[in-house]
Amino acid sequence: MAKSAPVKKAWRYLAWLLVVIVALVGLNALGVLRGEGSWTPKLALDLEGGTQIVLAPVLQDGEQVTSEQLAQAVSIIRQRVDASGVSESEITTQGNQNIVVSIPGTPDKATLQRIQASSQMQARPVLLASAAATAGTSATDASGNPISTETPAPGDSPDAPALSDTPTTAPTGPGDVAWITPALQDEFDKYTCSAGATGEPDPKKPLVVCDTSQTEKYILGPQEIAGSSITDAVAQQETTQTGATTGSWAVQITLDGEGTKKFTDLSKRLFGSQPPLNRFAFVLDGAVITAPSMNGLITDGRPSITGGFTQESAKALADQLKFGALPIGFEVQSNETVSATLGTSQLQSGLLAGLIGLILVVLYSLVQYRLLGLVTVASLVIAAIVTYLLITLMSWQQGYRLSLAGVAGLIVAIGITADSFIVYFERIRDELRDGRGIESAVQHGWKRALRTILASDGINFLAAAILFVLAVGNVRGFAFTLGLTTLVDVLVVVLFTHPILTLLASTKFYGEGHRFSGLDPRQLGAVYRGRAQFKAPAQDAKGKQAKSSREAARRQTIAERKAAAQAEAGNTADNVSAKSRKES
Repeated sequence: MAKSAPVKKAWRYLAWLLVVIVALVGLNALGVLRGEGSWTPKLALDLEGGTQIVLAPVLQDGEQVTSEQLAQAVSIIRQRVDASGVSESEITTQGNQNIVVSIPGTPDKATLQRIQASSQMQARPVLLASAAATAGTSATDASGNPISTETPAPGDSPDAPALSDTPTTAPTGPGDVAWITPALQDEFDKYTCSAGATGEPDPKKPLVVCDTSQTEKYILGPQEIAGSSITDAVAQQETTQTGATTGSWAVQITLDGEGTKKFTDLSKRLFGSQPPLNRFAFVLDGAVITAPSMNGLITDGRPSITGGFTQESAKALADQLKFGALPIGFEVQSNETVSATLGTSQLQSGLLAGLIGLILVVLYSLVQYRLLGLVTVASLVIAAIVTYLLITLMSWQQGYRLSLAGVAGLIVAIGITADSFIVYFERIRDELRDGRGIESAVQHGWKRALRTILASDGINFLAAAILFVLAVGNVRGFAFTLGLTTLVDVLVVVLFTHPILTLLASTKFYGEGHRFSGLDPRQLGAVYRGRAQFKAPAQDAKGKQAKSSREAARRQTIAERKAAAQAEAGNTADNVSAKSRKES
């Protein structure tokens, strides 16, 4: 027998679901083989423990940190942590002075550097640059360009301005080489990058410093642009004048009004100057994170940094530039490992609560829908598999960590998913009461149920998205899992639940409405036959047919009741007219 169109479509949907599951399993397997992922999700701070870093403000004598400065610092540090891909972290204040950063698990070196890089960003002109590596080796500068490793002798460097042994005249600006005194030159010659930074640099004085890779050292003029002038920095692909991408990556910076004005003056002075006076450096936490050269006049406050970036290095630099400007400086007061605040017992309690809820949903489905409830069980199993694979995949791809709040979101999702099945099943039953056959009822019921399911899940997802955007910490974990499982619910209902019911409707057991199938028209009171026409009960043994008629009437819509009333009134009028004619 040839398969009907709905049955063929059902098999296609099930095939697509299989493709989705296989793809998720394959991606997780790839992560495990590479050593980057695992088959279990990473746990958050409240379930696994992690690392706690206490940051203390660096203040001058007599200064006190304000609540506004502390709140801004907490916000910036939270952005730094989130940008590094770490989820479910906690950033709080301690005693209105310190900032406590708690990160789940053991953070990598790059994440710790982002948190500990708590000094203010400074943009300074480059007055002198020299390689800091051992002669004869190969290295690159802070912007990724090749540099020579041969350290020139003082005063003989082709990149260095001519100097005398006597003090120079008063500098006329941050980029004036008059800042390089003999004493500063001597400090530069003796400076080794391994010595590291010494405290917060004074923005009004020149600075001897190395880049973060310790391959180049500089004499920098005083601060010319504050890091707080950077309003945004993003990593994006380079484009040509026609808008085509080149395949290379760049960092696009956006400055505020004051920063735009200062950068305009800076670009006019640096563009066309001899190296290294055509370069400027961004200094963060006592090190140069990048020192690009000025290749044009930039007057719109949107400079772009290029230089052999990869996507990862461009994003890292963009995050440093964007989140580097703290209102005050901080130093690491302590860095220690902390234990889980809730522990395994609380996780087990949460999972037990979820299991109890799942059992209740299964029991209700079996009692209310007979063997049709097995479709609910199978759909919940498929939803659980897809959700687990997605969470595991995002654990090693995006740094997501599952917290107890996230587990609560998964438990709530059981009710949301079960609600979709109930809506669908009841729509099918309504169609059966209207006198349709099983296969026709499944298709027409699906059309009516899908609109309701999408509207309900749309509201749930919108609420989860708003909560995720506005909330912080563990509340975002709850919102994330709630939104994720809402999307999974739509996927499972479309690609599994409806196709399975379509296939079951074509079987003899369900198609003929067996009394244990949950789709028996006789048990549903299916006495309605067409518009305003009801099938008269054939018998009234023990009141079963009367009860069935009352049940059918109770489930009618308002329009159906009005139509039935009008038909009954018409029949009554016809009977009265016939009686009058007979009497006359």
